[in-house]
Amino acid sequence: MESSIGTVRDWLVGLQRRITDAAGAIDGQPFRADAWKKDPGEPLQGHGVTMILEGGAVFERAGCGFSHVTGTTLPPSATQHRPELVGASFEAMGVSLVFHPRNPMAPTVHMNVRMLVALPAGAPPVYWFGGGMDLTPYYGWDEDAQHFHRTCRDALQPFGADKHPRFKAWCDDYFFLKHRNEPRGVGGIFFDDFFEDGFERSFAMLQSVGDAFLPAYLPILERRMHLPHTEHERQWQLERRGRYVEFNLVWDRGTHFGLQSGGRTESILMSMPPLASWAYRHEPEPGSREAQLLTRFLVRKDWV
Repeated sequence: MESSIGTVRDWLVGLQRRITDAAGAIDGQPFRADAWKKDPGEPLQGHGVTMILEGGAVFERAGCGFSHVTGTTLPPSATQHRPELVGASFEAMGVSLVFHPRNPMAPTVHMNVRMLVALPAGAPPVYWFGGGMDLTPYYGWDEDAQHFHRTCRDALQPFGADKHPRFKAWCDDYFFLKHRNEPRGVGGIFFDDFFEDGFERSFAMLQSVGDAFLPAYLPILERRMHLPHTEHERQWQLERRGRYVEFNLVWDRGTHFGLQSGGRTESILMSMPPLASWAYRHEPEPGSREAQLLTRFLVRKDWV
């Protein structure tokens, strides 16, 4: 088990470094490294590095965190579909990021890749992998959504023709604000509790997804990050960011897992935008680009 965990850990640390190096080069400002370690005696033990860039030329906030933690009891968010693991200790590691560009024409993006090992008493370890990526635009372009989904599809293609349709549908289902009856964005791919192909092939799939992040997102960012915009468009971005906050706090299993298990709050909440806004019954003008986002882009669609 130790060699498997070490292999995954080394890849995750390298992935975090590659992504933050590339994003920092685009912004012109490096990420700041905040290494942390849980205090002895806390229910969750472990360490990690949160890489953060705030107030940049391109990114208003960009966070990319690595964590490796152990706990004595899996939290409810991890066992709701696995009742046989209630009470098991665990070890978990992953890289999670959310980038919030300054320009409202550039989309927010999320990516996460992770492994969890449950250690039930008197039984063999139970591994599973999870992750994916999704795109949340404030103004929509067909070519951006198509490129993002095409890159996700290509990352999964070597692992079976069924993977992309399954994981795209899973993403559409997962990143959905039930209390608003609307998707968070244009989707992408999402999978969880995955080990059906065994360790080597499941890990290889995780690597392919993580390695696809930069080619999926950077071409979109580079097309949009310097486009002119108005104060009206900035206000729309802030309103839509409010929806992002609502999803993360109300529905996201990763946020719930971190908070319920005693994780590091500052790292868990780095996904929040630095500024967001809420207005009572805010609705766009009919026929506007803002209305088009809701009717043409925030819908289930086969973008590929």
